[in-house]
Amino acid sequence: MPDSSCIICRGTGWRVEERNGVSGAARCECTRVDVQAQMLDLSGIPALYQSASLDNFEAQGNTALQTIMLLVRGYAREYPNSGKPGLLLIGDPGTGKTHLAVSAMRMLMQKGFSGIFYDYQNLLHQIRSSYDAASGTGDREAYRNAMEAEVLLLDDLGAHRITDWVEDTVTSLITYRCNNKKPIIATTNLPDPDMPGGSRKSLSAGGTDYKRTLIDQIGMRARSRLFEMCRVVRMPGQVEDYRVRKARIN
Repeated sequence: MPDSSCIICRGTGWRVEERNGVSGAARCECTRVDVQAQMLDLSGIPALYQSASLDNFEAQGNTALQTIMLLVRGYAREYPNSGKPGLLLIGDPGTGKTHLAVSAMRMLMQKGFSGIFYDYQNLLHQIRSSYDAASGTGDREAYRNAMEAEVLLLDDLGAHRITDWVEDTVTSLITYRCNNKKPIIATTNLPDPDMPGGSRKSLSAGGTDYKRTLIDQIGMRARSRLFEMCRVVRMPGQVEDYRVRKARIN
């Protein structure tokens, strides 16, 4: 609804503008603010992150994090006129990936694109529940919403025990969105062999441990499609836990 106190449209929702010497009506900016508020309400962004933006991301003079902020800002600024419509943030827990991902989606929403946030495990739970006749409407619509959303944010990608059903479901979802140029913004704690520091091997006191990778958790086909459609950003290592750092500063 238009803002009744708006001095430009005086509450009508329309303003007069001239194009090529001809006067016409155009939607007032106050209606756009209302639309963005509605999109935010429908986005499913958790309350903890609803105010997340690059302006309140705590980089604390960390050059690597500041560079990543520039990459995220560049992604949102160039969308949808870039070769890769998606964004994948890879890094250890507590590096600020979810904050950055939500910031990116909110910037796209400010440009008029609607988005929806799903925790990866919760999305799979809702999709599986939809096969139950007693499931609620939200469960039955989860898969369709994830497929068709203008912008899909998948948080903690790969954080689910891999089964044939999980692999097939994730591959189908990512392939559909890739083929139809529908962006995915995703975060994952899982290493990837093609990224710096993405080796499956890690040394421990007892010898060599083998870490699960993104390929292990979502399958080769889904991982390949994801890298095809996304700008891939590796979060820096040796960073103080983002939640701890933000709490201390605030």
